[in-house]
Amino acid sequence: MPTLTIRLKRHTDGSASLTCTRADGSVTWQRQKPSVAVFFPQHDLTHYAVESTLGYRRGFFGLLADGWEISDFAAPWPRGIIPVEAREVEVLVGLFDGMRRGRVPWTSDEFNAQAKEIAADTTRYHGMTPPTLSDADIAQITILRDELLTQWLAVAAGDAMHLNYEL
Repeated sequence: MPTLTIRLKRHTDGSASLTCTRADGSVTWQRQKPSVAVFFPQHDLTHYAVESTLGYRRGFFGLLADGWEISDFAAPWPRGIIPVEAREVEVLVGLFDGMRRGRVPWTSDEFNAQAKEIAADTTRYHGMTPPTLSDADIAQITILRDELLTQWLAVAAGDAMHLNYEL
């Protein structure tokens, strides 16, 4: 049985929703307004690609599987500071999002330099040291992310895409 079943739904009003069902049957979900429904499903699919490819256990989806609510990742931060591993994942996902928007692939040297620069913001990323990714790591994540985005773009209004997340 999957640790987490992920459902991304494209609603007919232009909004989107993320619903995550844990192994125990409990659910956390969030609906994104049309104004952000273009960004968040793609961002969440990038999380899936990064976390599953690199084997993260305490990133966004791992924490949801452990009982966190989606709302726990935003102010007023009901669970306190986001764990270091989840902050590390967020840096990587942000960089992959930036690469996708820029439509220019980065070498591992460029990617790793950007990650280190972002992690130097000790106010936001205190205690986090980003991993050093190889060109092969970046390619593997990019290929999976692009496959997932292609699937998402094919989802018709009113339909959903489903993924299983295993820890």
